[in-house]
Amino acid sequence: MSPLRVGVLAYPGCFASEVFGVPDLLAMATHVAAAQGSVRPAYEVSVISPRRRVIASGGSAIDVSAVRPVDVLIVPGFELSPTLDLDATLADLGPEVAAIRSQAASGTAVVSICVGAFLAAEAGLLDGREATTSWLFADRFARRYADVRLCSEKLVVTDQGVTTTAAFSAMYDFALQFIREHDGPRVARSIARIALVDDARSTQAPYVDSRLIPTAGGEFSLGVKRWLDQNLGTRYDLPALAQEFHVSTRTMLRRFGDEAGETPLTYLQTARVRRARHLLETTDRTVAGIAADVGYLDPGTFSGIFTRHTGRRPGEYRAMFRRRRDR
Repeated sequence: MSPLRVGVLAYPGCFASEVFGVPDLLAMATHVAAAQGSVRPAYEVSVISPRRRVIASGGSAIDVSAVRPVDVLIVPGFELSPTLDLDATLADLGPEVAAIRSQAASGTAVVSICVGAFLAAEAGLLDGREATTSWLFADRFARRYADVRLCSEKLVVTDQGVTTTAAFSAMYDFALQFIREHDGPRVARSIARIALVDDARSTQAPYVDSRLIPTAGGEFSLGVKRWLDQNLGTRYDLPALAQEFHVSTRTMLRRFGDEAGETPLTYLQTARVRRARHLLETTDRTVAGIAADVGYLDPGTFSGIFTRHTGRRPGEYRAMFRRRRDR
């Protein structure tokens, strides 16, 4: 058997750590597998580019080889900021998009890391497929690529030979999955322990901080959101909310939905969960007490909604994210 050929596509502005993160774990897996008596061939990893010279994000120069046939092509993410001209950036990366499209057409499995999904989508690889990307830019991705079935809560999604991952460290979730498939679960478990990588994650939902996501909506919906934020503990009453803003319930739902893309109740649930997460992280209050603070008299109802939003039960979430108090 020949070594599995893994190519990492480097390009201007890509994150250097995402270029080398998966290859480093694959190198570790090679040593561990050999120590455990495996006779499978090692990985053959190369950093490739259609350009002769690549400067990554932060000014790091990366040595690259010419694009060549590989079995798996990894596309790292890039420095995507809210003010970045995405159209111009993707247009400048036309050679990389063409290389991704060509590799996929030849049967290569393509893997995007974080917002590398934008490049895979530009190449047309994600149309009609399920995909994921960084939760921070999921809304932007969904608006740009309406034909992609975005699963923004997932860490790793594979659909018909194309794999996408969530933000940054999800490259390690992919790498462990990849090692598990190629070298077996025993090697993958060893790598997770050696590298201190969590091998039990399945969702990025617990890490989402909605305060970092640009607020969508116009003047009307933003006003409604402010009112809901200030009255989290008040029982939801659509007629009363509509009266507060001097409109009918039908107008409230229509205008809020047109501007915010969701219902007032959906927003309220998200806001309540956001407040509950803060209280779980920073206080010793009981789950029942926190539930009451954010408007839920039934802790079971609160727990169900919280779990649906974060992928963790309140107690599990507190164990993961509890901030230690200063002495």
